[in-house]
Amino acid sequence: MPKILVVEDEHNINELIVYNLKAEGYETISAEDGEKGLALAIEQKPDLMLLDVMLPGKNGFDICRELRNEYQFKAPIIMLTAKAEEIDKVLGLELGADDYMTKPFSLRELMARVKAALRRSQISDAPEVKVQSVSPRHLKSGDLTMDIERHEVYIKGHQVILTYKEFEVLRILLESRKKVITREYLLKHVWGFDHVGETRTVDVHVRYLRRKLGEENDIIQTIRGVGYKIQ
Repeated sequence: MPKILVVEDEHNINELIVYNLKAEGYETISAEDGEKGLALAIEQKPDLMLLDVMLPGKNGFDICRELRNEYQFKAPIIMLTAKAEEIDKVLGLELGADDYMTKPFSLRELMARVKAALRRSQISDAPEVKVQSVSPRHLKSGDLTMDIERHEVYIKGHQVILTYKEFEVLRILLESRKKVITREYLLKHVWGFDHVGETRTVDVHVRYLRRKLGEENDIIQTIRGVGYKIQ
């Protein structure tokens, strides 16, 4: 059964989330401050993390950045916050969060997003397009090579560290070479659910992905008003 870490400083909200997760059958651990939450994430290696932004000790943005950049934490992170401004949401996504929920939120929707995030992290659905690859487990474009089984990406032999969502976006685009993939398609097949007006999430991840690809970033072409494709 998947293990979920809840890092939320409001005691009542923390208890309510933990109760509902346990009712769904998940193994659950929790913390009410940033330092303990970070330590538990590193030690316990949960399958998913629910992370509040405003925390005592260390805020959620810093925890997310540290986990992704220093500890190569690959499990999905869903950020929870009272902040509703787009800039806060974009910042969380750029730092490596997979999803973002604004308080007050529906527990039913939270459970649905948890299930979707876990499903997408465990099962990689092949897109409904013809795969073009150099071997059953490798995809290649220019100096970029993707090893699907090992979940690794290399440029000129040097590994590029990607989050799960960034890897999946790149995989679909590589498998769909020269085909335009819509933002809605990526949102559904990478994030696992439909969000009206939430395609901004896809754009943020693509922008962050391009930064990590460095000189190879131009292989991802933006099709204005539609989506993306690999040149």
